[in-house]
Amino acid sequence: MAAAVEDKARVGWGFITLHALAYTGTWLALLTPVLVTIALKVRHLAPETAASSLSLVLGLGAFFALVGNPLFGRLSDRTTSRFGMRRPWLIGGVICGAFALLLIATANSIAMVLIGWCLAQLAFNAVLAAIIAVLPDQVPIEQRGTVAGVMGVCLPLGQVSGTYLVQSVATSTLHTFMVPASICVVLVLVFAMTLRDRHLAPGEVESLGWRDVIAIYWVNPRHYPDFGWTWLSRLFFVLGSAFLNTYQPFYLIDKLGHTEGQLPTLIFQGILAQTVAIVAVSMLGGRLSDAIGRRKVFVALGGAVYAIGLWVIAVAPDYPTFLLGMTITGIGHGIYFAVDLALVTDVLPNRWRDAAKDLGIFNVANALPQAIAPAVAPVILALTGGNYTWLFAVAGAITLLASVTILPVKTVR
Repeated sequence: MAAAVEDKARVGWGFITLHALAYTGTWLALLTPVLVTIALKVRHLAPETAASSLSLVLGLGAFFALVGNPLFGRLSDRTTSRFGMRRPWLIGGVICGAFALLLIATANSIAMVLIGWCLAQLAFNAVLAAIIAVLPDQVPIEQRGTVAGVMGVCLPLGQVSGTYLVQSVATSTLHTFMVPASICVVLVLVFAMTLRDRHLAPGEVESLGWRDVIAIYWVNPRHYPDFGWTWLSRLFFVLGSAFLNTYQPFYLIDKLGHTEGQLPTLIFQGILAQTVAIVAVSMLGGRLSDAIGRRKVFVALGGAVYAIGLWVIAVAPDYPTFLLGMTITGIGHGIYFAVDLALVTDVLPNRWRDAAKDLGIFNVANALPQAIAPAVAPVILALTGGNYTWLFAVAGAITLLASVTILPVKTVR
């Protein structure tokens, strides 16, 4: 079976494009609320407790992402539907996610926002678990850097598209949530319908025991140390960036003195500067990684550059300097994500049997920071009298650890 993974035919640009668009659409629907719309919704419903209420909503939602991604990945790996292994989760997840965002958009209390966001995290993480597993399912090793480089621009493209759309429909709360969600539904459904999905026969799936339930959330780092180090590196990188993504609206208001009405435009401009930098380096980095057969140097460099960008933002006296910092973080993000996804698929414990489950565990490193950052950031702000310089200085130091923790990986150069 394992050999079959390495004997796959090269994929064409039609497949890569549809895969990337579906991945972009998922981030469009999932990250737009994190960056802008949930903060504005919470501030509207509870202006006196906006920061703590936002931390509660995002923190609890992140917990559901933590639980959901490995679980749905494992279920996807074991799906024997006649429609394939990944397709049912792509379609079911995106439809449920859209309905969850509708619940948030029409909520009249923080409790309803919280319920809606927890459901959205579950649903969209089912989509993410399936869509990421398509990479080791379908793409041969010699193309993974290139495809990962393309996918590396999907998250920032989702961010910039989302902030642009919010800016365009800012007068309607319903539209700020549902326009990104509707685009996501279309893109994911098109990819799901055209995917030549893997199929499992019922006889190929063993019954689950209690040890298998535990294994849904665990890959032993002593047995698979390279997977463990790669997971830890991603955790530190995303944790550093989570401070920026979550507290950017409050930073622009409280430190730089902008008004709430200016936020959609300011955030869009910042994300645009970041995204242009990401696109400029990401695809080049992925192709270069395939060409020279090295991954670690790109991941280490990306973490260091992103940290520098956060430190620039930490000391920024004005919005133009903030934009400079966002551009630097974009360069770091592009270098890191262009190669890190290819690296982790190279160190998966079992690419053929447990790809979605193990990638779901890896994606915990993306979700866990969404719970850690909202819990830690208020403490840092409280201890420093609301000083965002300290908040982003700490974030930069954390991101630098992403470079350090990738160095012990041995099986990938």
